[in-house]
Amino acid sequence: MAVLKVKFTKTKRDKLAQILWILNWVSVVSGIILFSLGLFLKIEIKKRNEVMAKGDINSVPNLLISVGVIACIINFLGGKICYDCSDANKFSRWKLVMLPYIVCTFCFTFCILVGALMCYTMRNELEESLYLGLRDAIKFYKDTDIPGRCFLKKMVDLLQIGFRCCGNNGFRDWFEIQWVSPRYLNMASKDVLDRLKSNVDGKFLVDGVPFSCCNPSSPRPCIQYQLTNNSAHYNYDFLTEELNIWTRGCREALLDYYTGIMRSIGIAALLIWLFELCVLIGVRYLQTAMKNVLLLGDLEGESEGWLLENSFVETAKYNINIIKNLGKANQISTVSSMNDPNINVQNTDCGKTNVTTKSIPAAR
Repeated sequence: MAVLKVKFTKTKRDKLAQILWILNWVSVVSGIILFSLGLFLKIEIKKRNEVMAKGDINSVPNLLISVGVIACIINFLGGKICYDCSDANKFSRWKLVMLPYIVCTFCFTFCILVGALMCYTMRNELEESLYLGLRDAIKFYKDTDIPGRCFLKKMVDLLQIGFRCCGNNGFRDWFEIQWVSPRYLNMASKDVLDRLKSNVDGKFLVDGVPFSCCNPSSPRPCIQYQLTNNSAHYNYDFLTEELNIWTRGCREALLDYYTGIMRSIGIAALLIWLFELCVLIGVRYLQTAMKNVLLLGDLEGESEGWLLENSFVETAKYNINIIKNLGKANQISTVSSMNDPNINVQNTDCGKTNVTTKSIPAAR
């Protein structure tokens, strides 16, 4: 029994073909939107690629870009098919193409759904990538004279200023690394030498942060050094001086930023998926209705269209049997060729050399 069977008159078939022609051109625009969203996300990730560890974080923008390009091609072809389906004679040219087209479009819409869901599921991967990338960037903050790392100081400072954050998880991350370049340390100073000797690795560690961690909204000049020493500053308590420096970690700030972008892209991709699914259902009805018109032979009469010719269970069983038979086809051909008595049979007549023939006497 057909699933969701609908009767179509010629007028309804023509209107459905015209509507689908318009919707396919709208789908081309939606493909351009998907491509643009994927490209935007890829550019945003590339802007801060230095503070992200290498991983699969580019899989989502790459998928959206690919799906967007495919959407433009498929929907352009779909518009041409639907335009020709308004005429039964022109439909005969596409009759064998429409079912494979519908199957390919279904797989394509599934890819859109996967891309939309990945926008919500890659938060953990992005968080790990940011954690490892920021950790290394902060670690090499002081290496302003080393090629390949000299840009990290400027990038981290701009990042902390722009996103109003400090450190990886927080401002205390700067206490655990040497972020001051050795070229700016006075080795004749007793305090510097004592700090270097007090550390097992010989690092110059201070309870201070770079200037980019300072909050410009602070009512007092920024305190960068001896942040946890209340006696070092007048009228100062580091537990209550929340406005002095940014207390939020850059990993959290960047994660919220990219999560917000991906949520918006995910919602847009889901809406495009629903729209593409509706167009695909319409094309399926048009294909079955036009196919039945040709079978009936009355191009002006009514015809039935459906989503599935049989029930869901019967359709699933039918497709599973096709897949099974495809797997067995090679085995059957191999076994039958082994048991074929006509194979490897020698022709005994071909090897004969002494063949007795009757001689025809010559005329005298």
